[in-house]
Amino acid sequence: MTPSPFTWLRRRDLVTAYTLLRIVFGINFFNHGFTRLDSIPEFAQGMVDLFQDTFMPAPLVRATAFLVPIVEFLIGIGIALGLATEVALVTGIGLMAILMYGVTLLQNWDAASSQLIYCLVFFILIACRSFNDFSLDRVIAKGRDRPNS
Repeated sequence: MTPSPFTWLRRRDLVTAYTLLRIVFGINFFNHGFTRLDSIPEFAQGMVDLFQDTFMPAPLVRATAFLVPIVEFLIGIGIALGLATEVALVTGIGLMAILMYGVTLLQNWDAASSQLIYCLVFFILIACRSFNDFSLDRVIAKGRDRPNS
């Protein structure tokens, strides 16, 4: 058996770090969506205007832009609370792929760089999901495991 190269890391510390990163990242996504919910039509029109000189059809840009705030809002709730965490994280990185396509099409390399950081955080949260001990997912799973009284 090969010893783990991370024996100096304590599970309790990793669980704490994972939980805090998950919550902060979830809050970020939640607020990205929440702050746009009351202005989705304006947000969508802004995206249509931004992509007007690309080959992307305006109806596709508008439909995507209408969904982005709602999806961000829901992903944020899931990640922050640790509720359907795997679904929220996989959906989130899927959204990042769509957004990355858009910003690179626009050649907005500063935004692309920022989005790569988001993708890295998604990677960490997905890869380290075994440390997702403090979450609603865990509470729900424990409730299912209890025998009926």
